Amino acid sequence: MFRSVCTVSRFCSNSSGLVPRCLVVRNNSAQNTATLRYVSSSNLRCFSSNTSTPAPSDTSQNKITSAVKNFSFSSIFQLWKNGLIQQEKEESSVNEVNNTTPSVTHQEKEESSVEEAKKTTPSAIDLALNSVVKVFTVSSKPRLFQPWQISMQNECSGSGFLISGKKIITNAHVVANHTSVKVKKHGSATKYKAKVRMIGHECDLAILEVDSDEFWDGMNFLELGDVPKLQEEVHLVGYPCGGDSISVTKGVVSRVELKEYSHSSTELLTIQIDAAINSGNSGGPVFLGNKVAGVAFEGLFWSDGIGYMIPTPVVKHFLAGVEEKHVSFGSMNLSYQTMVNAQLRDYFKMSKDMTGILVNEINPLSDAYNFLKKDDVILAIDGVSIGNDSKVPFLNQDTVTFKHLVSMKKPSETALIKVLREGKEYEFNVGLKPVKPLVPLHNFDKLRSYYIYGGFLFVPLSQPYIDSSYYLCDCPSKKMPKTASEQIVIISQILEDDINAGYASFEDLQVKKVNGIEVDNLKHLCQVIEECCTGFLRLDLENEKVLILNNKWARKATSTILKDLKIPSAMSDDLQPRQLNRGRLVPRHSKKNN
Repeated sequence: MFRSVCTVSRFCSNSSGLVPRCLVVRNNSAQNTATLRYVSSSNLRCFSSNTSTPAPSDTSQNKITSAVKNFSFSSIFQLWKNGLIQQEKEESSVNEVNNTTPSVTHQEKEESSVEEAKKTTPSAIDLALNSVVKVFTVSSKPRLFQPWQISMQNECSGSGFLISGKKIITNAHVVANHTSVKVKKHGSATKYKAKVRMIGHECDLAILEVDSDEFWDGMNFLELGDVPKLQEEVHLVGYPCGGDSISVTKGVVSRVELKEYSHSSTELLTIQIDAAINSGNSGGPVFLGNKVAGVAFEGLFWSDGIGYMIPTPVVKHFLAGVEEKHVSFGSMNLSYQTMVNAQLRDYFKMSKDMTGILVNEINPLSDAYNFLKKDDVILAIDGVSIGNDSKVPFLNQDTVTFKHLVSMKKPSETALIKVLREGKEYEFNVGLKPVKPLVPLHNFDKLRSYYIYGGFLFVPLSQPYIDSSYYLCDCPSKKMPKTASEQIVIISQILEDDINAGYASFEDLQVKKVNGIEVDNLKHLCQVIEECCTGFLRLDLENEKVLILNNKWARKATSTILKDLKIPSAMSDDLQPRQLNRGRLVPRHSKKNN
């Protein structure tokens, strides 16, 4: 057992790196015995006063080679110190003779070149100062449940960045339902008026233009780059809430997949990053090096450090549509299921090397309806095999659903579809023009349609209405239209009057028929009711409910309700009857000029 330990250490440098040198003096349990350890660059010498092994005395490296009795710590330390000084002198003289210098390794050269590249490559903030702008929007939209009214003006701000052609890219949700749009440069107090040249709600992107030459003076255009790889470092630049100056946030790419965009409910390619995207960041560029890798557009409110950006393939597809003055994404217009289950694959006669997806339903208005059938197994698209989980390879590093291949095509293009039908393989060139859904996914930048009769407010069903209602489920949104004009017409509200007493529970029910005539859309319902000449009006609703109104009393009640509630018209402008007058359409109540 040791009574005391004294350790002295030192590091010196030579051509091979750092060399530890230490002397350890240990006072052992036996009286008057000690152990000295001296560690040099090449060996270890251990001597003890109670060992019979003699210490070598002719080695120049080891100056301390004796075991002592009745030792003095100060004398031992001085001896060790003198040995180190002598050895350092010898090493110094050798280096002077050889005139040696530390060699530069290959790794050090690479690190040096990387550092030089960083110095010459402009940083994200350098690029952003003269290319990223703050967007100010004033918007107003029709009320969802009172479509004859316009909501109060709302002010919001976002970000945008400049690209070639004197265009500014921002998010569609930043300028949706806008009445005024202005932009401001970094370091300037001037707000310049901008106009929305094109807006793509499906991909949540918009193009702004500024006519002022002063605005473009000294500004730089950013270049779109490639899709970043997983774990690559990116920089998010914009004007988030919490301050007025430009902000730069660093993060890494966490995930690449197809995701439903919250603005439009459209499923497109998305990149997840661990940089927080806050209110005001929307529309700002995400840099990978000195190029734009995507556009920031949304984040998760209930989770920190999760943000999403629109990758450049989607941005480039949008810009191509801007040039053609029509922004749209390809669609197969069908529903499907995966074929992970082996029994399912065996039933549909798939061999072991086959993979694909099973077709469940095809939109009758689509081009695919002319070629594909229910229970077809889609094996490949344009020569790219589809996995049993509906995934296809993406950039040799990940997989995404096959919908990405379809969405990146123009609606006017076709795709070569390889299918397995009853054990035989077929190939078809199928058009990818998207069909409008039976229930619209959004209703931006336009007034809502409505019709009032007998206090009943009729509107076409939309996804925003479903999302805002407590009683409606999204089941109708899964249905496919039978005709291009078909709509689901519902009773949105019942404006109270004696004429509609007892019908309060009929809100949010679909109108199936009017006087035995099947309702195609809201305009058709309005036309049938307005032209009704019978004493009673019968409406057949969902769940086999029936609504009966006295036609004469209902019309009189409608006028009273409109007057009492200050509603300007019983129908929206798009439903107003028109008649031909001198080659142009005018309202029916307008008088002809003599």
